[in-house]
Amino acid sequence: MSTKIIIDSACDLTKEEADKLGVILVPMIIRFDDDEYLDGFNISKQEFYEKLIENANLPKTSQINPERFKEEYEKVVSNGDEAVVITISSKLSGTYSSAVKASAEYKDKIFVVDSLNASLGERLLFNYAYRLLNEGKNAKEIASELEKAKKRLNLLAMLDTLKYLRKGGRISALVAFAGEMMSIKPVIAVKNGEVKLVGKAIGSKKAGNLLNKLVSEKGIDFEMPYCVAYSGLSTQLLEKYVIDSEALYKDHTKDIPRYAIGSTIGTHVGPNAIGVAFFSKEE
Repeated sequence: MSTKIIIDSACDLTKEEADKLGVILVPMIIRFDDDEYLDGFNISKQEFYEKLIENANLPKTSQINPERFKEEYEKVVSNGDEAVVITISSKLSGTYSSAVKASAEYKDKIFVVDSLNASLGERLLFNYAYRLLNEGKNAKEIASELEKAKKRLNLLAMLDTLKYLRKGGRISALVAFAGEMMSIKPVIAVKNGEVKLVGKAIGSKKAGNLLNKLVSEKGIDFEMPYCVAYSGLSTQLLEKYVIDSEALYKDHTKDIPRYAIGSTIGTHVGPNAIGVAFFSKEE
């Protein structure tokens, strides 16, 4: 019997990456008006941001239904294997509920973990799970370790624009207009499974300083997975941020993993956001 990892596409893995790692990736559905796509399968991150910028309306993302998870569970169990399942936060999507519902008849074979995160936060939890898998842990043991580790998981990001928060109804048009006029850059975090505004600054430099201050206060556990990430079509702002943030990393690593933020969070933050995800040393 072998152990498999099943994860939804909100973690921002692509189908190619998942196949290379031997991971089962279950796609969420993205709709731009009448056009429907399987996240990570038939729409790339670049194509997603091109469409996001071009379209007046925000895309809609559909949760994965129980039947879709059950298909994957049946394949795993029929091969005599077991699986740990990692999902996007239950407070952001009904996908976790679907994964749990589908697992009802596969007791002691399928173990579902609510990441209480998304995007690069969920990706880091997967990275840790993959490490544990390669250490020989079984599905139950991996799920148990993830439940403990996720309490130390942090995702912070600074946004370039308030436009997409306004489009998504998270802030008013008046607040967004005033913020854009003053070049206000918000800083958000995933806290207790939900996206929260944790600060704002005037201009990118001050926002970057605020982001680094919040990261520093939490403290990065460099023994665990960590990363930086960007949204949009260019890595230019990310590379500038990495240079400006050298003090956070220089004594610990020479190579900071870099990822692209996908559709689940990208819909709400828009292009040119910079994200940092890491496990803190304490909860």
